[in-house]
Amino acid sequence: MSMEYTSFSLRDVKTAENTEEMTFKGYGAVFNNIDSYGDMIMPGAFTETLGEALKSGTAPSLLLNHGGWGMGAEDNMPIGVWVSLSEDGKGLLVEGKLSKTQRGIDTYTLLKDKAITGMSIGYRVKKYEACVKPDGPKRKLTAIDLMEVSLVTFPANLEARVSSVKSEPSKRDAEKALRDAGFSREEAKGILSSGFKTDKPLRDAGGGQTELTNEIRRLINTMSAGGT
Repeated sequence: MSMEYTSFSLRDVKTAENTEEMTFKGYGAVFNNIDSYGDMIMPGAFTETLGEALKSGTAPSLLLNHGGWGMGAEDNMPIGVWVSLSEDGKGLLVEGKLSKTQRGIDTYTLLKDKAITGMSIGYRVKKYEACVKPDGPKRKLTAIDLMEVSLVTFPANLEARVSSVKSEPSKRDAEKALRDAGFSREEAKGILSSGFKTDKPLRDAGGGQTELTNEIRRLINTMSAGGT
């Protein structure tokens, strides 16, 4: 049984804060959408393969451009791991963590810059329904053996997207959060000096913005731990 591929584009990439890990989320596949090969993946198509992955503790591979089709020594080397794969009402929701190798770091940079704009799956079809309507799909895929999910340069389907890319906070982010909480510019700079440590307690601006205050604490603690 040969490997097949279905690609999806990435859009709406949002940069989140407060993490040292190179992570991203998105959809590796979208249900009820005809791809460029004429196939439509149906809800529930991944149920069996995801169940087997959960039972064995072995997730599909996270590759770049399907491993470059095996043309080089590093092509099939994963660029990270999938930490979460699940089906929801839209499709195959995935969360990946890129490894801190040179290829992983380069890929993460390209994701944040929106230079990589696609996601694609490599799979073997286990069950499908043949269709004959001229305006419909050629096949409805009802059971798929998922082998790998890749970040790709040239997508074939415009529906599945990366929805978020997490990155580390900057001094500017922390200063803005402090200013939003009601601190003056001088107070904010004082709090962020000396390795982002201060004896001055953080207060809630506007009488109760606890969520914002907690975010400021989180920013400062993260940056202090990382020595930024």
